[in-house]
Amino acid sequence: MIRLMLADDHPVVRAGIRAMLEADPELVVVAEAGTAAEAVRLAADGGGDGVDLVLMDLQFPGELQGAEATRRIRALPDAPRVLVLTNYDTDADILGAIEAGASGYLLKDAPPEELLAAVRLAAAGESALAPAVSSRLAAADGTGQRLTAREAEVLTLVAEGRSNREIGRALFLSEATVKSHLVHIFTKLDVGSRTAAVARARELGAIRAG
Repeated sequence: MIRLMLADDHPVVRAGIRAMLEADPELVVVAEAGTAAEAVRLAADGGGDGVDLVLMDLQFPGELQGAEATRRIRALPDAPRVLVLTNYDTDADILGAIEAGASGYLLKDAPPEELLAAVRLAAAGESALAPAVSSRLAAADGTGQRLTAREAEVLTLVAEGRSNREIGRALFLSEATVKSHLVHIFTKLDVGSRTAAVARARELGAIRAG
């Protein structure tokens, strides 16, 4: 039996996923979380009956988001595995989740059989990337344009209109380090300005469109 936690801020979505998963007699949902902070707390408490795998969305209300919640959960003693289940497929989201310790990354429009297979793989600690996600990362590698997770974080804040100083404060980096990241970003994207970098990254799907 694989014991699951659903972390998603939409109750209707959680209900649909629960019904799909519990149609399989080997899967049981033992906990649900409507915020990323609640997911971390429940994981730390064992989720009542213990949790083997957390299905984690990336976007939540409040400051704590899915990638950071994943990082905190994976840092717990006897940590459950995490499978990201989200609508977002940018390089920044995918790399951020994987670097945070997620065992897999699946999009919410995946067919039921793909979700069930991913749950089993992720619960066993194996990589469970959706085919579309794997293809996307492979294509980005082939162009040599893929941003690192940190570069994507920097550029996402640039897109929000933040100054280098504000970006440094948000990411605990010096202004010099922020500038260094921007130089690498401009080189990879073959652009000469912050505005062009944001536009190009959105065109490539490296950061969210808005």
